[in-house]
Amino acid sequence: MSDMCCLLTDNGSFRAEATLSLRSLAERLGEKVGQTIYPVSLLHSTKVSPAKLNDIPAEIFEPFILKKREEGINRFLVTPMFFGPSAAIKEYMPQRVEALRAEGWDELEVRIAPCVVEPLDPSDTRMAQILVDQIQATRAGTNLKNPAVAVVDHGAPRIKVTEVRNHLADQVRSLLPKEDYPLVTACSMERREGDEYAYNEPLLENIIGSEGYRDEVIVSMLFASPGRHAGPGGDVAQICKEAAGQHPGLAWEMTDLVATHDGIIDILAERFHQGEKSEPVRWIEPVA
Repeated sequence: MSDMCCLLTDNGSFRAEATLSLRSLAERLGEKVGQTIYPVSLLHSTKVSPAKLNDIPAEIFEPFILKKREEGINRFLVTPMFFGPSAAIKEYMPQRVEALRAEGWDELEVRIAPCVVEPLDPSDTRMAQILVDQIQATRAGTNLKNPAVAVVDHGAPRIKVTEVRNHLADQVRSLLPKEDYPLVTACSMERREGDEYAYNEPLLENIIGSEGYRDEVIVSMLFASPGRHAGPGGDVAQICKEAAGQHPGLAWEMTDLVATHDGIIDILAERFHQGEKSEPVRWIEPVA
């Protein structure tokens, strides 16, 4: 591992809070695995002013590894802070790695660890338990008696990511006592237009205020870090506020984000070690 550069990677955000959260996660993961872990987003984050980032500019994947190449580093291990197999990790990153190799960086090796959730292992309830812990902590700080739960993610252009959302919601439903939490529903914040993206349904805006979700609701945030969608005053909060305006008497609360829970570090550490044993990524263009 001495000649391998290790990254913790998210999709990236135009909000400083997301980069600061990724840095905190990378530091905590590094302490857990005994390695330096660099917080490096895939895209976007370099648009954030360094003045909002303690005067340390954000890093994004391709410029970062090219800079490391100048230091003689050719081997990289990426641990994704992605819940499911996003196109960003499964397609975009391998494509860029292959393009860099084709441009003459023959020595480049990039290993990509598994994503946070592995739906093929139904016995692994650790991520669902994080959501459950946060749901119960949220309820404990309120007067909510029997809240319905909406497990909400961003919404994805790949059905495999939405399957992870549904898998986690099923696990959360089985872990929560039904007498205290009568309903648990998986939903997304948004979706692309077109029937081919209907798998993202139902949307949060259509769940909250509907039958069973008109009185008490906890919105379980399947988001890692704060930003335009999940931060204070973000899109998810706005959807909830609009629903409350249309349904007087609706009481709603949002849980903390996943990055605030110590349990995520244990999962990321396991994924990191799995990534160490993985093969370097290769991209082969699919046959139409």
